[in-house]
Amino acid sequence: MSKLSKFKIYGGKPLHGTIQPQGSKNEAFQVMCAALLTTEPVTIYNVPDILDVHELLILFGILGVKVQKIDQHTYRLHAADVSVDTIDIEALTAHGGKLRASVLMLGPLVARLGKAIIPQPGGDKIGRRRLDTHFIGISRLGATFNYDEHQQVYMVEAKNKLQGDYILLDESSVTGTANIIMAAALAQGKTTIYNAACEPHIQQLCKMLVQMGAHIEGIGSNLLTIYGVETLCGTEHTILPDMLEIGSFIGLAAMTNSHLTIQNAISSDQLLEPALSRFRSLGIKLDITGSDITIPSQSSYEIQQDINTHRILTLADAVWPGLPSDLLSILLVTAIQAKGSVLFHQKMYESRLFFVDNLIEMGAKLVLCDPHRVHVVGLDRSSPLKGIRMTSPDIRAGISLLIAALSAEGKSIIEHANQIDRGYERIEERLKVLGADIERIE
Repeated sequence: MSKLSKFKIYGGKPLHGTIQPQGSKNEAFQVMCAALLTTEPVTIYNVPDILDVHELLILFGILGVKVQKIDQHTYRLHAADVSVDTIDIEALTAHGGKLRASVLMLGPLVARLGKAIIPQPGGDKIGRRRLDTHFIGISRLGATFNYDEHQQVYMVEAKNKLQGDYILLDESSVTGTANIIMAAALAQGKTTIYNAACEPHIQQLCKMLVQMGAHIEGIGSNLLTIYGVETLCGTEHTILPDMLEIGSFIGLAAMTNSHLTIQNAISSDQLLEPALSRFRSLGIKLDITGSDITIPSQSSYEIQQDINTHRILTLADAVWPGLPSDLLSILLVTAIQAKGSVLFHQKMYESRLFFVDNLIEMGAKLVLCDPHRVHVVGLDRSSPLKGIRMTSPDIRAGISLLIAALSAEGKSIIEHANQIDRGYERIEERLKVLGADIERIE
């Protein structure tokens, strides 16, 4: 997949069929980095075949991890010979600077080796994305940090074995929580993390670490207690379906008036409900049978008002089990053809909503009130969107623009398709099976 590729889409066609969600992108990064904590092999199933995972695997190779690809979605990671002493820093920064997940190597490397070299992480340009929570938390366990401006890397060292401590997180950072959990798993003594993130992928990371021999209490809550152990063993772990991709397919079905079934979407833990409830609030019907979700075609779907009031519905991102920030852009584009009005409030990132200028040009009836809020007045299918040429600025905005393009009349071009490839596996091939008229142009 070329960095210069783009999508050409002829929209306005209902889709039909079944689709299988990929493994969770955010979970994959955390559980794959957890393999750095042990000298024994770790096998991970349902790994999404996306660009950002490919970059992480390159980073593992730079560190000395033996990566065995069992099949398209299964990897065996063996970090027995991992080292930072002879690391190629130029290669580390070149690849680590492409994705946010590179920072997740910090906790495992410091805990196991006593030192780490971490590049300035990349990822989506959606606003300020602090690293303070990572650094402050792991510093409380005994590590020191220095930033090498020349090589643009963080040099982290723990002269003695990490020591457990009480840590109150200044923000409920998902990756920050994951890093501290992994570091604390091999620290001496007891670590308490308060205001911890408790998203499904954090819960999955904790469950995997327990299988490896870690002692973690409070899984699923914002108060975690970790009793450090001397070593962790290898394990096998299966990644959950990606709820953000599931949400994308729900939005796609609603916008294109399609009948779609998402197979094997719901795990036994029912962790999707906080996301599904927000689509229901837009009036979208969801039929759940076993682990499958069917979205029937709807000629109209109406935004629900607050009970006993006439106030406009407000959807705002929040820490779990609130609305995931990554889902807000998808819900926003889905609301364009709903009946009624809704205010979207993106609290976490100040640059995530700027892509809506493209939606306005396509004919959406919305107002960007400020960098954090968008008021959408649903068209109720009274007029279709029009295809235009646009650029994908980040993963979630990119898939939102793709959904809009598939619902629009005429031709759309989406530049920088690689932004979508970073989080969605072979998306054009899978959509073609549903009847989408989409082509990748290199």
